[in-house]
Amino acid sequence: MNKHQRIKKNKEFQRIFKKGKSFANRQFIVYVLKNDQPEFRLGLSVSKKVGNAVTRNRIKRFIRQAFLENHTLLMQNADYVIIARPQSADLDYHESKKSLEHVLKIARALPKN
Repeated sequence: MNKHQRIKKNKEFQRIFKKGKSFANRQFIVYVLKNDQPEFRLGLSVSKKVGNAVTRNRIKRFIRQAFLENHTLLMQNADYVIIARPQSADLDYHESKKSLEHVLKIARALPKN
């Protein structure tokens, strides 16, 4: 994922939290805010409650890889903020990808087929 596709600044996170719509399942919370940019942007938030640094980084890698594999299907003109819940620490890659796709379908960011 390129640097221009990442959300890093606190101000941008706060704007998405306030103006975006949230969707959730047991493992992830997704905030979606439509914008006029040609590509989607992704922000990740994994709290210390989820686990140690190794676990948190593993979850972030799983999320980035799932977005990379589904980038052609995703709604491109949007900002996404993914918040990992503590239950996501127990998932392997395929389970976390399936859970993330589920919540993105609820958010109508992925097609339902």
